[in-house]
Amino acid sequence: MMQNLITYFSSLPIWELAAVLLSISYVLLVAQNNRWCWPAAFFSTLIFTIIFYDVSLLMESLLNVYYMAMALYGWYRWQNSKVLMANNLLPVTRWCKVKHLKLIAILTLLSGVLGYVMDNYSQADFAYLDTFTTVFAVATTYLVTIKLLENWLYWFVINSVSVYLYLQKDLQATAALAIFNVVICIIGFINWQRIYKNQQGQQTASTISQEVA
Repeated sequence: MMQNLITYFSSLPIWELAAVLLSISYVLLVAQNNRWCWPAAFFSTLIFTIIFYDVSLLMESLLNVYYMAMALYGWYRWQNSKVLMANNLLPVTRWCKVKHLKLIAILTLLSGVLGYVMDNYSQADFAYLDTFTTVFAVATTYLVTIKLLENWLYWFVINSVSVYLYLQKDLQATAALAIFNVVICIIGFINWQRIYKNQQGQQTASTISQEVA
């Protein structure tokens, strides 16, 4: 698989290679809680938008337009939110289990409906799984912009399912990239969880200090 990945990269046209490398940069930077992930995301999705449009994959192109918009929103929110911390960084947040269950239920229902349409009215393979990854990816991209810790768990599932889909289609190099993303999900979750715990500790210390004063 690694040899196929190397061959894949070496055979890519220059603009497609640039988009792939920028996408990898985005994933690495966001795992490090670095706001420069968003410019990388913007330019990678801009290139992919043009590439997919050029080969008449209009829905993929449209999806990347959405990702471009989320990149702009993410850049704005990560540095202009009213809740920026003292270090000028947007804090990592968490949701309660009930809120996650509601979101998962809504997205699963939407995936089922759209999957049924794709399965019965198109030539799509693995219609339900493909729709599931797309719908959840759209929603989870927004969760990254609000710096929700659990976004990494969503991406872990999405990328894991994507590995299976790519292998079924014999897209070994793409599957290898998805496996790379799965690993980054684990690293990103651990890093963001550490940041979240540090935030909680700082808030507790600040509260105690104010009470003493």
